[in-house]
Amino acid sequence: MPAERSIYRFGPFTLDTVSFRLYRAGAAVSLSPKIVDLLHYLVARPSTLVTKEELFKALWPDVAVTDNALTQAVSELRHALGDDPASPVYIQTVARRGYRFVASVETGVPPRSTVEPAGPAGAVTGLPRSIAVTDFTNVSGDPGYAWLATGIAETVTNDLRELGTLRVMDRVQVAEALRREGGSIGVLRTERLADLAVVGSFQHAGDRLRITARVIDVATNEALADAKADGALADVFDLQDRIVAQFAAQLGLSIGATSERRVGIRETSSLEAYQRFTEGRVALESLDAARVPEAIADFERALELDPRYALPEVGLANARFFQYECSRARNQPDAGALAAAIDHVRRAIELDKAFAEAHATLAFLLVGAGRAREALVAARRAVLLEPAYWGNQFRLGHAAWGEDRLRALERALELYPEFPFVHFEMAMVHIARGAMERAEQSLREGTAVQDRQIGRRQRFPARGLHWLLGLVRLARGDAHEASAEFEREIETSGPQLYAAEFAMNAFDGLGFVRLAAGQHDEAIAAFRQALERYPEHARSRLGVAEALRAQGRKADADAESAAARGATAELRCGGRGTEALMAEAFEHAVFDRRDQAVATLERLITEADLPSAGWTIPIEPFFRRLHGSPGFERVLASLAERAR
Repeated sequence: MPAERSIYRFGPFTLDTVSFRLYRAGAAVSLSPKIVDLLHYLVARPSTLVTKEELFKALWPDVAVTDNALTQAVSELRHALGDDPASPVYIQTVARRGYRFVASVETGVPPRSTVEPAGPAGAVTGLPRSIAVTDFTNVSGDPGYAWLATGIAETVTNDLRELGTLRVMDRVQVAEALRREGGSIGVLRTERLADLAVVGSFQHAGDRLRITARVIDVATNEALADAKADGALADVFDLQDRIVAQFAAQLGLSIGATSERRVGIRETSSLEAYQRFTEGRVALESLDAARVPEAIADFERALELDPRYALPEVGLANARFFQYECSRARNQPDAGALAAAIDHVRRAIELDKAFAEAHATLAFLLVGAGRAREALVAARRAVLLEPAYWGNQFRLGHAAWGEDRLRALERALELYPEFPFVHFEMAMVHIARGAMERAEQSLREGTAVQDRQIGRRQRFPARGLHWLLGLVRLARGDAHEASAEFEREIETSGPQLYAAEFAMNAFDGLGFVRLAAGQHDEAIAAFRQALERYPEHARSRLGVAEALRAQGRKADADAESAAARGATAELRCGGRGTEALMAEAFEHAVFDRRDQAVATLERLITEADLPSAGWTIPIEPFFRRLHGSPGFERVLASLAERAR
């Protein structure tokens, strides 16, 4: 790469080659390292034809890749820049030869940080300061308007996030921390949740509403900004937006033209629709499956009152996806719920194409549907619109794989260090690469965070880290610690979403530990406990079958194997081809059909819808007997290469 300058400016973009980041109007644009390299190479040679051969040598110097790899990289870069290949502003294709960067490029030295707020909020380095919005106090005490406490807090949270100059913390996490400490703002400092806090109240009298709020430095309790808005109750949305505008002015936070247009854009003219949406969101945030129908009814009523209200469409998408996720561990999950969720979020995007949360939600749903390429496009769009929100970075990581996933998840952790499941998704990449020490380190960091949050209400639950750490320890030969991790997963399972699924996995883990120790009756008991949670789980059935075979109970083992094959067939009928192939490979391994197991795994990797498919292969206990064989080593090499 040429190094004449460290800064390149073109259009609204700035490429900083020192920090290896691209910014659009001061906001970071998420790009993989390879795409940044490509952009750097092109902008360093403006108006010059860069041949394909030159790009191959520069970007993949020691690797043989196809033309498609370069075409895909250019396509991803164009998407990030918002460039149209039919009418290019930045990258022109020269047919059969290469590409030319056609925009005007300015070079210079690195500017001051593009993310640091100015003014009374104080100087910071690195990441922007973080701010938490607490639920607003209902001074009037009228229970009929209690919903405004969270409604105003959520709207102020969203408006602050639209500014893009502060890290805005998740409201549910903030409310839970305050609940534990009796409302003391000091908990935000002791738990390192935020630097600043918005505290406020509202007072309702007749058809009038008054909202007052202030921004407090949580370290000093100093009030940095005060805001007040009075007006008609029907104008509640305008009142909330005025609060944020006053804060921005007093804190010296810049509001660009784009942000100014975005604030409040998804609101409704119907106060009742706003109320029903807010109440539906609170019901869904409870993460209680029994309250999901209540949330759905509220969101649907909000849309009846205002069919062009985008927020309830996203609410419905999340509620339907909750229903799907509750069925996900079954062989034939509720595909209808997933399809409905995708329809709802697409409707939200039709209503508001610049709704970052809708694009991020769509990405998450599309991963669940196995549509990786579409998911990645949606996730990148969300990050482009709102790069400073940790949830968008997490969903980008969830949709991506390999180094792209790690890069996005590292950014999510910078923005939200207290989200443990990020560590799980990072460990997935390390496991696929065969980097067990890195995987274990990530999981230990995640379990430490998760264990601190046991019993706390969260908008985004995290489960499974102890199970996965146990599986890694078992693969590394430490059966004792593996058992302790599996038992910890079971002890902390609770009623939360995903808890039963990971408890099932943990019981399977205990079954494998006992199988290896020759404790066949105990192994059967553990696998049976897994089956109590999901009666037709193929892996658990095969675990029972292997223990029975070891006891010489061939007929009983054959019956369990037949049940496992039936479960595998159900997986295939339920559209879960990757899991069906994994189950087939398990059965081949159990019966020592090593060549067939390897062939099935190679097929799994070749046919997989998601690039992450098969990531557990290196640590699956059923495959331990395959390690060292040339065929299985090929499988591991292919898996690792996909995870680069």
